[in-house]
Amino acid sequence: MVMIDTQSLLGMAAIGVVLTLAVSDCGGDGGSANAGPAPAIALETPAEAAATSSETAATAAGVSGVPTAAPTETAIPEPSASPAPEPTFAPPEGFGLTSGRSKFDELAPELAGLNSWINSEPFTLESQRGNVVLIDFWTYTCVNCIRTLPYLKEWHAKYSGQGLVILGVHTPEFEFEKIRANLIDAIRGFGIEYPVTQDNDFGTWRAFENNFWPAKYLIDKDGFVRYTHFGEGAYDVTEGQIRDLLRESGSDLSLIAPNTEAQPATDTDSLGVEVNLGLTRELYAGTGRNYSALMSLTTPPYVLHSEYYEGTDLEALYQDPGIHQNHFLFLHGLWMNTKESLIHARDTEGYEDYIVLQFFATSVNVVMASTNDKPLDVRLTMDGKPMLPERSGADIKFDDDGNSYVRVDESRMYRVVDMDVFGDHELKLSSTSPRMEVFAFTFGAYQGGEPES
Repeated sequence: MVMIDTQSLLGMAAIGVVLTLAVSDCGGDGGSANAGPAPAIALETPAEAAATSSETAATAAGVSGVPTAAPTETAIPEPSASPAPEPTFAPPEGFGLTSGRSKFDELAPELAGLNSWINSEPFTLESQRGNVVLIDFWTYTCVNCIRTLPYLKEWHAKYSGQGLVILGVHTPEFEFEKIRANLIDAIRGFGIEYPVTQDNDFGTWRAFENNFWPAKYLIDKDGFVRYTHFGEGAYDVTEGQIRDLLRESGSDLSLIAPNTEAQPATDTDSLGVEVNLGLTRELYAGTGRNYSALMSLTTPPYVLHSEYYEGTDLEALYQDPGIHQNHFLFLHGLWMNTKESLIHARDTEGYEDYIVLQFFATSVNVVMASTNDKPLDVRLTMDGKPMLPERSGADIKFDDDGNSYVRVDESRMYRVVDMDVFGDHELKLSSTSPRMEVFAFTFGAYQGGEPES
């Protein structure tokens, strides 16, 4: 059990922000235009601590990190059961190759421990000799992964007839992402037609010694890993590598043009600023990530209330301190903390319980669910007022009185803020229902707002 008074926690967090973000150059799910990948901070803590370390180290490349250790074993559900974006990041020569593996001297590891297949019958990498295979590690609530999907879909449409096989290896971050029915809904929603397989037990993830979402491994016709890329961006470089390997395999691409459209660019106002004024880091609501961050002594936790750290699966009455810092979550009212989330713990009438945060970004997304899968509404305000349509994400709705809200009818990521200009604002989420469950917040800093995906 961890017992820390609020002032000590705030002080530790303030120091931790400087330490953490000085390493990764900025927080959130991306980095500055000139930042390379930061080295991971080694933590001798449980799996979630490794996750926090990887997530912090990876921010510069627009990736999310998770533990390489196996997650807690869970029963595989039946199908009916109900980590500043820098899209132009071009890694230096050899970046992203697993330590000890060269581009040309080692066969790709075989797929391992997979749970089910979607859009395809099961296959092995050995059976794909002669084809070029692109392995994409992803998870359906990861905004970094979602931003790469339009490019993957385009490559599948253009090159699948030329010998390219894209395999999405879905390795989940949250328990609800392990449910096959949820993943199928996400695949349909995103319009993914290439094969996807469930890696719920991290078997293939570990075989590839992978650490990040999204991560791409390009395998040639003879089964050798020839190129890797972690995170968003470098789409032109990746497509160029795909085309080179397809030509090596004998494909004629003379009638297929590469994509030469300009890629989304980072808003320059988010670059070169002080830590507390920079892009907000990814924020986690669950105790798993928060305890691990606290234990690391280098990464600040995400929730700044001492009551939160008295145990897991506990209800507590929180008091909003009234002063909010960038990079942290603040609570008011009755909430229960779980390993992965915060759950609103009582019925209310006037939206008096809430989660509030100060953020610096152009876009904000939040992973939410209803604890009993029945739809519920979450009201959002920005700077104390209802959202403006021109600053609202795709999932914001408005009632007859002009109040802005999100209808939470699936366990997924919801787009709530989308602005043309980078800036700082205060966002508040509240619900009258005790079924509101919040997992994580992610942020973007693209010029003109979030790119279409």
